[in-house]
Amino acid sequence: MPPAGLHPAFYIASWIFFSNLTILFNKWLIDDAGFPVILTWWHMTFATLATQVLARTTSILDGRHKIKMTSKLYLRAVIPIGFLYSGSMVTSTLVYLYLSVPFIQMLKAAAPVVTLLVGWLWGVEHPTWSKFSYIMVIVLGVVMASAGEIHFSWPGFIYQIAGILFESVRVIMIQSLVSGGGLNMDPLVSLYYYAPVCAVTNFVLSVGTGWSSFEWTHAVEVGFWMLLLNAVVAFLLNVSSVLLIGKTSGLILVLTGILKNILLVIAAVAVWGTPIASLQLIGYTLALVGLLLYQSGWNETKATLAYPFRHVYENARLPPFPRKPWLGVAALVISLLLFVAWTRKGHMKSEESLATETLEGADRLSSGWLTWLHVKDGKWWVGSG
Repeated sequence: MPPAGLHPAFYIASWIFFSNLTILFNKWLIDDAGFPVILTWWHMTFATLATQVLARTTSILDGRHKIKMTSKLYLRAVIPIGFLYSGSMVTSTLVYLYLSVPFIQMLKAAAPVVTLLVGWLWGVEHPTWSKFSYIMVIVLGVVMASAGEIHFSWPGFIYQIAGILFESVRVIMIQSLVSGGGLNMDPLVSLYYYAPVCAVTNFVLSVGTGWSSFEWTHAVEVGFWMLLLNAVVAFLLNVSSVLLIGKTSGLILVLTGILKNILLVIAAVAVWGTPIASLQLIGYTLALVGLLLYQSGWNETKATLAYPFRHVYENARLPPFPRKPWLGVAALVISLLLFVAWTRKGHMKSEESLATETLEGADRLSSGWLTWLHVKDGKWWVGSG
């Protein structure tokens, strides 16, 4: 298991950093060369090779010797992760052919609830009414921030719900591998076992969607060393993902994805000048409050937010500072950045137009290669075609 001395915030920050770095790196490669599915297969193939080398040359993966991995256990606990991984990619890609970005984001807001329920059914999560209510606050905030024109389509709706289910079950299955209530497997050992399955399933997926239009000149133009560096970054993302799940839970990983998307909205506004609507400002702020409540609880959150006001209005000796002040400070700073972005950009266009533009700008970053795929003349293409 990860070292006990490191705070969970370290794993959260690491996952957000490598996730965004991988997304931007992949975007650059896809725009330049255009082989997204094959690129994902390359990532998992490299992860397979890297873990195999580490297992034979270092003691990092010696924990695998403590696991009695039989063929029956591998078939039941590991192989499904690879199928779920590919299923999540396929459905998350196809949904963009049927639904608008705001509606997709509204449906994605249900992911924490689905993950919580799946974890409860799996026996790795123990929800309480307070925890469930905090998650509903987060969901409500995301739905408000994602409000926009809705173009309903049954195929798109089914694809999105299936994608949420695939991803929720996948992260819970990984959690069951690494948690004390499951196999208590070291997070890196879990990657050692399921990376080969993901590589195989992604290769099968790429045969039908990528290799027919792939040309080796694309890889040559990018360069071997750049592809290797990209695979290393993606490997570090996979490592940070399993470490985060092992240190916290699959649900925390899903909730961290919401925080990451809020940060991406801020980046889209600050760097690319993407406008933001007042309803989005309220929605994302509400989602931040929900995240803070989920992490700290009502009493701790209230104490954190009330502390500066006590400093102003009370002359008596201040009470001890809350145990987790950084959570409140982070939420306040992010909310302030959102407010500044809104005051700078919010008056330019209508609310609905602003909401759609902000979501499209951030979603193209947060969804990685999936957003740049589309179908034309019966074939898969990248870009606007």
